[in-house]
Amino acid sequence: MITSLAIRWAGNALALFVAAWVLSGVAYGDDWWTLLIAAAVFTVVNAWVKPILTLLSIPFIIVTLGLFYFLLNVLMLYITAWIVPDFEIRTFWWGVLAAIIVSIVNGLFNVVFPTDDDEDERRRRRQQRELRQREY
Repeated sequence: MITSLAIRWAGNALALFVAAWVLSGVAYGDDWWTLLIAAAVFTVVNAWVKPILTLLSIPFIIVTLGLFYFLLNVLMLYITAWIVPDFEIRTFWWGVLAAIIVSIVNGLFNVVFPTDDDEDERRRRRQQRELRQREY
C-alpha cells in the first residue's frame, strides 16, 4: 500500500507540475516543496475524501451522465489549493482545465507505472475470464 501511495504521489506531482507549467491560472509559487506537498495532499484527498464524496453523489453522477464525477475532480484540486497555502488555482475554469490535464497525465503515468492495485485488478479480471472460458 505504501508503494502504491508513493507511485500515486509521484504521478500527482508530475501531473500538478505539468498543469502549472501549461496553465497560467495554476501556480505553486517559487518553491518545489510546495509542489511536492500539494501532490501529497492531493494524493491523500483523492484516496480518502473523493471516494466518500463519490458515494454520496451517485444520484448526481447518474443524472449528469458522469459530468458530476468530473466536477469532483475539480473539487479535489480546490480542496488541495485550500489546504496548501502557496498552491493556487485562480478561477473555476482554470480548475477545470487543470483537472483535465491532471487526469490525462495521471492516466499516462499509470500506464507506464501501474500500481499494485492495478495489477491486482488485472489479475482478478484475467481469472474471471479464464473461469468463464472453462464454463463454456
